[in-house]
Amino acid sequence: MDNFLDNRQIAEILKEAQKTGADFAEIFIEDKHTCSINSDGGKIERLNDGESYGLGLRLISGEKVAYASTNDLNYENLLKIAQKTAQAIRGDAKEIDLSFEKPLVQKSAAQIRPEKIDLDEKIAQVKLCDQAALAEDEHIKRTMVSYSDVNQHVLIANTNGLWVDDERIRTRIAINAIAQDESQMQTGFESLGGSAGFELLTADAAQILGQKAAKRAVDLLSARPCPGGKMPVVLSSQAGGTMVHEACGHGLEGDLVEKSMSAYKNRLGEKVAAECISVVDDPTLEGKYGSYAYDDEGARAQSNVLIKDGVLENYMYDYHTAQKVGAVSTANGRRESYRKKPVTRMSNTLILPGKDDPEKIIASVQKGLLVTKMGGGQVNTLSGDYVFDVAEGYMIIDGEIAYQVKGATLAGNGPKSLQDVEMVGNDLGFAIGTCGKSGQSAPVADAQPTLKINNLVVGGTVSGDFEIERR
Repeated sequence: MDNFLDNRQIAEILKEAQKTGADFAEIFIEDKHTCSINSDGGKIERLNDGESYGLGLRLISGEKVAYASTNDLNYENLLKIAQKTAQAIRGDAKEIDLSFEKPLVQKSAAQIRPEKIDLDEKIAQVKLCDQAALAEDEHIKRTMVSYSDVNQHVLIANTNGLWVDDERIRTRIAINAIAQDESQMQTGFESLGGSAGFELLTADAAQILGQKAAKRAVDLLSARPCPGGKMPVVLSSQAGGTMVHEACGHGLEGDLVEKSMSAYKNRLGEKVAAECISVVDDPTLEGKYGSYAYDDEGARAQSNVLIKDGVLENYMYDYHTAQKVGAVSTANGRRESYRKKPVTRMSNTLILPGKDDPEKIIASVQKGLLVTKMGGGQVNTLSGDYVFDVAEGYMIIDGEIAYQVKGATLAGNGPKSLQDVEMVGNDLGFAIGTCGKSGQSAPVADAQPTLKINNLVVGGTVSGDFEIERR
């Protein structure tokens, strides 16, 4: 960041911004190198490789927030922007003597920096993933592969004396494989990503990813229609934590709670889940896709216990939301880029493992559904109601996995589903994703152990009993 502004200039910009009475002023400078490659049908359709930089200036006065951003980092220009932005905040004029604390510097732990890798090598990995899927089975007719890496270097300074210099590197690859027979088409999806460099793509990682996606798609061609109705559902740890992220996590974000848009408002200290359920949000987990050392407001990452033994312990907060409700930031202030102001966001959200053997959990179900891969879905954070697609599922009959099904959905209520958890496995499985909120996207991970949830509504394509001959 030395090429942009020095400490004295940043201090002067913050002082200028706070002169009209703002309680708080913050600068967020971002220098980001990104590479993205997309292939469709084996052909590279889109390729972006470039650098962007800019500055965001945020002022807070009580409930009011003023925000400005620019990619013109000329010092004189930034002073003018600070003056103009300050006009949105009116209060008692403030003169501050700003001296920053000892700078907090964080370097990425990536072993192989992706910006050092030739573009041809990245394209080769995309093609390897594509070819592995096509070679897996003759029913695979089309593939879509996406690769991306990001090296984001940020500097965060504010009028509380904070100065953070942080480097974040993330790498991701994903594939959709489409299988087709005489009567139908099915899709298999797989992804791999983390807060890591190109070392994520070991010699055969892309190949294995393509094979898995292809197998998932081909297997769905022979799957049976899913029976519908109320039944126990076993969510395998392989399914990742879509349930905890969507049906629970968003409702525990402090800004939604403060705006009365959460089913968990005013429930601190109450029992909101079964005693076997504990939920944490933890950006400190090494190498996970939602991990970071500092959030986008410069708060040091920490593990945040949200639900402990079924009792609601805490919400997630960014700086401004915490200030409004008399709480402390939990380092969940995140933003898509310097163009956006930070909002409360999850990082790595997970249900902690329990004590039950996953095989015994399945064996305990007489008739029910095993979910091994979740699809997309919708959730109403105010009511907690949700609907999710099941990307891969199997019927359980008499404690055994009987046959694969397709066309299943899960419908329920987040708080009630957490209350209805009967067994929690001693395993843990992660999934990665890009979470959208307030018009912004953020990389996240979610995880859960194998869970048995009673009386979930399964939407299917057939109705009635399902004591069918096993395959």
